[in-house]
Amino acid sequence: MNPTTSRDILLYLYHAGQCDPKKCTGRKMARFELARLYDKISRLPRSAILLDPMAEKALSPADDPRKGIIVLDCSWEEVERVFPELEKLNLEHRALPYMLAGNPVNFGRPFKLNSAEAFSAALYILGHKEQAEKVMSKFNWGHSFLELNREPLEEYSTAKNSTEIVEIQSHYI
Repeated sequence: MNPTTSRDILLYLYHAGQCDPKKCTGRKMARFELARLYDKISRLPRSAILLDPMAEKALSPADDPRKGIIVLDCSWEEVERVFPELEKLNLEHRALPYMLAGNPVNFGRPFKLNSAEAFSAALYILGHKEQAEKVMSKFNWGHSFLELNREPLEEYSTAKNSTEIVEIQSHYI
């Protein structure tokens, strides 16, 4: 991957090959060199932030993304199978706060983000708004995600920590 700036956050995707290749946002991001695709959990970088909807802490600007962000693109059954391997990687598990999907499959549904939306949301919250917009620019519906969530994303990006993220989130649920 050739980040456009040295300040870009590295994006990693565990891809289990379970989605429709024509609709797979992870594969498209990899084609545009916006994310690195992995088919083995053991190859993912250690100490990165794993976006995990079951995590106890919410992602916030207080998190350190220097080791990158990981998204799992697979079924829940696959997650359960690879979870023991994930534990060995010493990852920081973080949940994304409330947002609406902008993708055509789950448009307007809360928490039903695809891989590209999850990366974009995380980047935005961590203060990398240009990189978040670059990710979404590769999808003809990408602007919808950012427009639907502009207000909460702006608020989330000003939070000091996970606790404030949860407080802000409560205004949108």
